[in-house]
Amino acid sequence: MASHPMPVTALSSRLPRAQLIEAVFRIGGMHCAACSGIISELLMRLPGVESAQVNAASERASVRWNPQRIEAATLVDAIEAAGYLADPDTAAHAGAMRKVESRAAIWRLFVAVFCAMQIMMLATPAYVSAAGDLAADQKRLLDLAAWMLTLPILAFSARPFFSGAWQSLRQRRIGMDVPVALGITCAFVASTIVTFMPDGIAGGDVYFDSLSMFVSFLLAGRLLDMQMRHKAERLLEEATERVPAAVMRLTVAGGSELVNPSRLRRGDRVRVLVGDGFPADGTLIDGTCEADESLITGESRGVAKAIGDAVIAGSRNLRGPVVMRVERVGADTRYEAICGLMRAVRNGKPQLLAAVDRWAGPFVWCVLGLAAASGFAWSLIDPSRTVWVVISVLIVTCPCALSLAAPSALLSAAAAMGRHGLLLRRIDAIEGLARVDTLFLDKTGTLTECGKQGVSIEPVNPHDRSWIEGFAASLASASAHPLSRAIVACHRPSPVTWTDLREVAGYGVEGLDSAGCRWRLGASNQEDSDRSVETQAWLTRDGLATARFSFDEVLRADVVEAVRALKADGIRVRLLSGDDPIRVARIATMLGIAGDGGMTPDDKLRVLRDAQAHGEIVAMIGDGINDGPVLAQADVSLAMAEGATLARAEADGVMLFNRLGDVVVARTLAKKAVRIVHQNFAWAITYNLVSIPLAIGGWMPPWVAGAGMACSSLVVVANGLQLTRR
Repeated sequence: MASHPMPVTALSSRLPRAQLIEAVFRIGGMHCAACSGIISELLMRLPGVESAQVNAASERASVRWNPQRIEAATLVDAIEAAGYLADPDTAAHAGAMRKVESRAAIWRLFVAVFCAMQIMMLATPAYVSAAGDLAADQKRLLDLAAWMLTLPILAFSARPFFSGAWQSLRQRRIGMDVPVALGITCAFVASTIVTFMPDGIAGGDVYFDSLSMFVSFLLAGRLLDMQMRHKAERLLEEATERVPAAVMRLTVAGGSELVNPSRLRRGDRVRVLVGDGFPADGTLIDGTCEADESLITGESRGVAKAIGDAVIAGSRNLRGPVVMRVERVGADTRYEAICGLMRAVRNGKPQLLAAVDRWAGPFVWCVLGLAAASGFAWSLIDPSRTVWVVISVLIVTCPCALSLAAPSALLSAAAAMGRHGLLLRRIDAIEGLARVDTLFLDKTGTLTECGKQGVSIEPVNPHDRSWIEGFAASLASASAHPLSRAIVACHRPSPVTWTDLREVAGYGVEGLDSAGCRWRLGASNQEDSDRSVETQAWLTRDGLATARFSFDEVLRADVVEAVRALKADGIRVRLLSGDDPIRVARIATMLGIAGDGGMTPDDKLRVLRDAQAHGEIVAMIGDGINDGPVLAQADVSLAMAEGATLARAEADGVMLFNRLGDVVVARTLAKKAVRIVHQNFAWAITYNLVSIPLAIGGWMPPWVAGAGMACSSLVVVANGLQLTRR
């Protein structure tokens, strides 16, 4: 036997992050929460694997490994050797795997139902005939025919249960397929003994009808669950296929060239024909059209677009060829943010589901103990009913409903929030959002928006006004801050070649021009700041003031109503901003909340940590780079879609429509989702508390146990799916 490899955690601590590869695999053949634990432990035992997170609800495995020690093909081979299917999480592979998985599930159900119907017809004479009407040889012939019809069910339809149970035992775990497989095996063995030895110790009753109906009910429930997951995955793939494979980029010489969207850069001009998708976020510079922005807004009707209007990557041109100027590409587009958030929610594992995984193993052990104790007791009371009771106990207590209680509701809530404009990248945020005590808000770009007509410039030297406007707009175009975007919208950028261009959180954007002068647009230490205006930014050259830009900020349309609704819901709302305290106090007074101004990122972080230290569940909404630390520290963090990439990356969710009112809707959905999860847990526990005594007492035949277990799983799934209703 090979020696044990070095512990994975010790190895990964020595490796640079760049040497580790992370990928997501689509897993086929998963039926319960225990499967995720089996695959996770299997992968973690492979040399070179640093982490493996498997989600049974989304059927995904997120694995990080060292390519110098193990290859991706080895990971796939290990998963498939355990009895599951595995492919890279791409649309082509996932689509093909779904077809294979669905076809196999449908055929298994068809064979089980078809054979069950024949078996029920063969069993009917034994149920309806009076004592002595059915001769022993006739009954034996009927039992033999039923036995033959049961063989295809065991060999083909019930194969996933036996395979899952075997893999659980190989991994030295007790999965949910173990009691199911044991129940099927006991029923078949006992019925076989009765069929071929009617006068044997197994009694005179066969259970082929109960066995076939149980398998049919369970397969039907799993097929419905699979179809719901596949539908969600197809919706994601349709979204991720919105960007075209090639786009027509216009050259400086007046020609055009076909390029991959990944090669686009800010400032490129792209021609988009009718029916094509917009490859990046940008602005129309030639032509008019209608755009299908259903991916972003959920509205299928076309949105009229004219020159100067913004277009969004992933939307589709419905009418008229146009030319757009690229402003955001790749991961910085709202489209990629949406797709990334959808993948994160699908691949993540909520803490509630992780807790269920931990309890699944001990629960199944209790089931096996109850079945063994019941069998022993009935062997003393009435040996002829021992097998029947053991089978019923094994079947009725299968904890499938318990494993589906949390993911069905949480994933439905995430989908509903997405329709209302809030996309989550961490599904645990739903539980946190339902429990929030305090909500901290940034001001500029979160509560307020800069009016495009409200930008005024005061240059130190009035004769420099025209070129300063172009210089400032050129520098501002490198920033995602709302004030920078307002300057770009009002002034045409000059063709300046910048070097060492960077944005400093809380201070602004700066860079070196071709003459080596350092320019900065943002905060300044000027003492003559005019506090009569809402917001201002300074343009400096080598530390000397060149011009001051003033802005007239206005509250977003729904802010007042949203803050009022949040306060009515029991949330304490507080404003934290780096802007001047007088202007912050003015906004806070308008909203009726507490507000602190002049705060650095460290100050915001300190206030947030103080609240957490007092036991408060804290949420933060921001949009700038300076909000990154507090967004990362908060229990629940949300970022505006128009905000900086860093803010969106640190946040648990993104507000697509930049509306504070969407948080009110999301809070309502989160509270309802948590309530449904608790209802599902209560239902699953109540079901077991009621059905287990009935099965132990001998009042529940195996086929009723199978129907009850399948219906219990469908109840919790249906209860969770009510959140998806519009």
